[in-house]
Amino acid sequence: MKTGALAALTAAFVLAGCAGGAKPAPAPAPAPTGVVRVPQVMAPQGLEGVIGSPAGVLTGRFGPPRIDLAEGDARKLQFGGATCVLDIYLYPLRPGADAVAAHVEARMRQGGDEVDRGACIREVEARQQVR
Repeated sequence: MKTGALAALTAAFVLAGCAGGAKPAPAPAPAPTGVVRVPQVMAPQGLEGVIGSPAGVLTGRFGPPRIDLAEGDARKLQFGGATCVLDIYLYPLRPGADAVAAHVEARMRQGGDEVDRGACIREVEARQQVR
């Protein structure tokens, strides 16, 4: 093989390696700090039996959730009533603890306006008892 052809072939291999779509290595995930942010837990007035309850108790009371999302150690359960939607947010209250309901939101199915949380809880619960 001639020197010029060898140089051209070597250059082609080098360029092919560069164009191979090699992606930079992803940045490493941040190391866990061991710090748990304790959420502000809502006062249970009107939310008795919900605030402080684990997911198993909530699904036993309201039935299977429409949405069950987990992100890190937090979890969101969504239940539907005839006219309202109930979102319950669960967080561990100390390191290593199971997540429990710490916050509740309720809104109208149509329009999304905020509604009374206690009334929506009763509506979702009544709908579950009918099934």
